[in-house]
Amino acid sequence: MDVGVIDQIRQTVVQLCRDYPGTYWQEKDRERAYPTEFVNALTEAGLLSSLIPEEYGGAGLPLSVASAILEEIHAQGCNGAACHAQMYTMGTLLRHGSEVQRREFLPKIATGELRLQAFGVTEPTAGTDTTSISTDAVRDGDEYVINGQKVWTSRAEYSDLMILLARTTPKEDVKKKSDGLSVFLVDMRKAVGNGMTIRPIRTMINHATTEVFFDDLRIPADSLIGEEGKGFKYILTGMNAERILIASECIGDARWFIETASNYVRDRKVFGRPIGQNQGVQFPIARSYAQMQAAKLMVERAFELYDAGEPCGAEANMCKMLASEASWAAGEACLQSHGGFGFAEEYDVERKFRETRLYQIAPISTNLILSFIAEHELDLPRSY
Repeated sequence: MDVGVIDQIRQTVVQLCRDYPGTYWQEKDRERAYPTEFVNALTEAGLLSSLIPEEYGGAGLPLSVASAILEEIHAQGCNGAACHAQMYTMGTLLRHGSEVQRREFLPKIATGELRLQAFGVTEPTAGTDTTSISTDAVRDGDEYVINGQKVWTSRAEYSDLMILLARTTPKEDVKKKSDGLSVFLVDMRKAVGNGMTIRPIRTMINHATTEVFFDDLRIPADSLIGEEGKGFKYILTGMNAERILIASECIGDARWFIETASNYVRDRKVFGRPIGQNQGVQFPIARSYAQMQAAKLMVERAFELYDAGEPCGAEANMCKMLASEASWAAGEACLQSHGGFGFAEEYDVERKFRETRLYQIAPISTNLILSFIAEHELDLPRSY
């Protein structure tokens, strides 16, 4: 992708984010409110439809552009978590959905008429062991009947559509544990109150996350994406995109923390000199800058492979791990350099500090990434 085009898109994001300063996010955080105005502005600017092909009303741009968009959103002090799922869940529908499904939904998603921001995968008893999910979808004539529960399904209350992973063949009846899982595109406008119940989960960050219950929810059989029983491999490409985009957000967070900390320690004077003159203050900020730059190179490597259609599982996992660690190190340095003021809402440091901590856990924990690297890159015995 031409660097000049990406720079122009970054500038568009910068200009848009200026209308949503820290006070906007502080208010949303206090009220645990969804940033509807911000999401609408991104939609109207065409930023959320950047990955949708032109024939379906989008811009048809590569993942590298989505990466730049989300990085810049976070670098400006905003938060893309309110809408980032729309980018990475898109691939499941786009790559594996039928032409009828693509033409029915993608143009409406591109204009903002519909929101696809809910990704129903994780369950309370399965966690990151995705192949052990128990939510099932049983075929009944021209419908599927769904029963089960999902958790940490963020933005479910603010989404019209959900990508749902459910088991269509009992685990004991399949040869490979990853078989027998299917993906559905659920119209939540029809489902809520008719077998689907959404309950918010209050957390340490304003992430609009929920648990979702399915009690004999009936959906049309044509809600199935792709082939029945092959859903696990369908969501893997979406998961790789998710890791890369989350890593990009972490790079943006690290940039914000480093710039904020650097500006503060240049001006803050104690004992008659700027605290930024002290190596004990400088070094943590400088180290996090080095970590951020190294992680950014891995993010770039990951989206280059993804955009080229090459395998990128290891790179997607590693860039997410490295970027989340860099953003946390930068957040720690920023909070420490601010001292007590770092805990004050008006500085935004404590909010961003809480927000970036999530990404060492979600969408996959650091330990699971290390296990993946050990097994698939180092040929060590499988540990789980």
